Amino acid sequence: MTLVTRRASAPKIPGPARTSPGRRVLRGVLRRPAVATAAGFLLLLIVLAVAGPLISPHDPDTQDLGNRFAGLSWTHLLGTDEFGRDVASRVIQAARIALAAPLISVGVAVLIGLPLGLWAGLRKGLVDAVAGRLADTVLSLPAMVGALAILAVLGPGLVNAMIAIGIIFAPGLFRVVRGATLAVAEETFVDSAVAIGSPTRRTLWVHILPNIAAPLLVQVTILMGVALLAEASLSFIGLGVQPPEASWGSMLKAAYTNQFDAPFSVVPPGVAMVLTVLAFNTIGDAIRDAVGLRRGR
Repeated sequence: MTLVTRRASAPKIPGPARTSPGRRVLRGVLRRPAVATAAGFLLLLIVLAVAGPLISPHDPDTQDLGNRFAGLSWTHLLGTDEFGRDVASRVIQAARIALAAPLISVGVAVLIGLPLGLWAGLRKGLVDAVAGRLADTVLSLPAMVGALAILAVLGPGLVNAMIAIGIIFAPGLFRVVRGATLAVAEETFVDSAVAIGSPTRRTLWVHILPNIAAPLLVQVTILMGVALLAEASLSFIGLGVQPPEASWGSMLKAAYTNQFDAPFSVVPPGVAMVLTVLAFNTIGDAIRDAVGLRRGR
């Protein structure tokens, strides 16, 4: 009689669930208390921008010339400006500009720099040569001078100012996307996609773009803070937001003009701007560190 022995199969132990690189980066970013605080501040800014008309203590455009440069009180929490308008209400109203301006400028930069950077990094050739030389030309000019030159053609106003800033941002974003695309294009999975006949469009948007999302996101968050400062600078000299609409930059201009009559008036818009830029930069730095840590492993 032949004895057949069966070897007991070892029980299968489920391995750890795989998470995508983007989720690992997001978890690494959100674990930091500073990033959570920055994200909470930006969320508060969004709430103020959306619900500003409902929570503002006064109409931000209503003038009361008999109550000019009023101090801090329960009626006017942050005082009034040179026209008797409530400063707290105008700071809340300007939160919309603080969010809309960076979104417009960075959106223009992404629309210009992202497709060109992806194509130049993968296909190279004439597009890479022409776009690279144009980027070098724009980057060689002082940013504010280039923005003023574009505004001389488009005219003053918030949208025109942010389009000008976006055009100035586009070459830097193009360089970042092109460099990241060049590195990813050397990977085996890209060669495999090209070998099986994957169209260039699919290769760019399906295989390359997800793998350069992290450095792209870092650049975008940093540019958001820079764009806010650029908008404030243009509004300070009268080329951005036009009266009577409130902007932190135009409020700083008014505070500078009336610094001897109301020394405190520079504090509310200045502090709001510093905190917003710091929040953008904190999130951008955390993403950069998380990406670097993931690559080092």
